[in-house]
Amino acid sequence: MAESERRAGTSEEVAPPPQQSFMIPKKEINMVSDMAKWKRSQAYADYMGFILTLNEGVRGKKLTCEYKVSEPIEKLVALLNTLDRWIDETPPVDQPSRFGNKAFRTWYAKLDQEAEKLVATVIPKHLADAAPEVAVYLKESVGNSTRIDYGTGHEAAFAAFLCCLCKIGVLRVDDQMAIVFKVFNRYLEVMRKLQKTYRMEPAGSQGVWGLDDFQFLPFIWGSSQLIDHPNLEPRHFVDEKVVNENHKDFMFLECILFITEMKTGPFAEHSNQLWNISAVPSWSKVNQGLIRMYKAECLEKFPVIQHFKFGSLLPIQPVTS
Repeated sequence: MAESERRAGTSEEVAPPPQQSFMIPKKEINMVSDMAKWKRSQAYADYMGFILTLNEGVRGKKLTCEYKVSEPIEKLVALLNTLDRWIDETPPVDQPSRFGNKAFRTWYAKLDQEAEKLVATVIPKHLADAAPEVAVYLKESVGNSTRIDYGTGHEAAFAAFLCCLCKIGVLRVDDQMAIVFKVFNRYLEVMRKLQKTYRMEPAGSQGVWGLDDFQFLPFIWGSSQLIDHPNLEPRHFVDEKVVNENHKDFMFLECILFITEMKTGPFAEHSNQLWNISAVPSWSKVNQGLIRMYKAECLEKFPVIQHFKFGSLLPIQPVTS
């Protein structure tokens, strides 16, 4: 089928004209006063729009429900499986310090070297020029190889990576559920394995006052999954039995399970913010509150956003519409 025919049925927005010029994304937020530029940018609008679209897409749905799985989704899962296999091939080294195992740098060097090739396996030939731009977000999404840490800025880079794949038309509107349940969920599994294997430090953690040492988005999308659930209320997620019985269906409970595996002591002490959230009456209130908190604690914090990179797909230019 000719390219023009294949495109006829899609809107311009889904499949941009092939003459688009791609670029290597770079940092634009260099001082606190640049933050206003970020909040006005097309990148911020598109990133937040992407997060909220997926938030609606998974509302009331279980991880185990039926949904469409396209070929690009399968290829993204295969890419993440490759990263997982590399962890197995790069065991932690013996070192005096308990945290920040230096073997992470070896693992990261492999990703750094192979990222463009990995991305090229996911995107069609006629979009090959986009690979170097999109690959930057993949490389930024797994933690920092100097500090051997991981935080919500790295998680945001992975969401930006997926957002870019949507902007070039590789992922489509009907991939929404699979983006969260298959791709992002697999990404979380690989990140948890990295965090555990190499004892990564939390980047810019607020300690006990933050939501979680490493992630934020799965709490947003995970709370959306639970909206209007017939019997699971926010007060139930601090109940070990409820978590054990339901975590395979709900991302939020998967996160709680991982926290309880990694931390000792009373939940109210090691995860005070989450403990407070368990007192909120409904999941839709939890979901709204977490979106506000995400903007304030992650997207509007200079230490997080100074590392974000901007290119042709996520531009620093102000919103046009």
